Amino acid sequence: MERRTFLRASALSVGGVAMAAPVASAANPLRVQVLVFDGVEEQDFAGPLEVLGVAGRRSNGALTSTLVTPGRPGAVTCSFGTRLEVAKGWSPHEADVLVVPGGGYGTQSGVRRLMADQDFLRRLAAADVLLAGICTGVMVLSAAGLTRGRNATTHTLARADLAAQGANVINARVVDDGDLITGGGITSGLDVGLWLVERFLGAKQAQLVETLLEYERRGTVWRA
Repeated sequence: MERRTFLRASALSVGGVAMAAPVASAANPLRVQVLVFDGVEEQDFAGPLEVLGVAGRRSNGALTSTLVTPGRPGAVTCSFGTRLEVAKGWSPHEADVLVVPGGGYGTQSGVRRLMADQDFLRRLAAADVLLAGICTGVMVLSAAGLTRGRNATTHTLARADLAAQGANVINARVVDDGDLITGGGITSGLDVGLWLVERFLGAKQAQLVETLLEYERRGTVWRA
């Protein structure tokens, strides 16, 4: 299925009261890439990666998830010193969804360094993928001009900046604005991941993942 049709079908499937049939399958999997970069917050990417990995395994491959770097493959040092060897660089042509986690928000933080990478921001702005921002990762999307005029949320300490940069800030745990999904705080990546599973694979699959992880979703998903 052509990517835009794929994403539009998933948006329509959650538009009514009753959930429609899942739009991803083993024959037509949802391809998710999870971005990691120097200074990335461990919980921000590990939460959704765990959710998506379990969903992919339990759905017989209806969802795939891959760690990627902003540029070339290589080593990444996370916020608390965890070292990762990442085998792939981000390729929007190989993904339907890009998850952008946060990594602090101070002047020397990983997020600030990524926000200063103009080449990456240009590629991000031009990408034909569904974007899912976690915590201050939403500010990277904002730096690329992708939240201006859109409904979005981010970490509470960055909400004023997000609003000043033109977003309509929603006080919700997860905000679904069609081809832009955003999560509030550090642990919201779990909830964003589960919402992606529900939106593309259906509520039963999301509930199964919740049960296996022994995690109950927090807050409400705000939908445009």
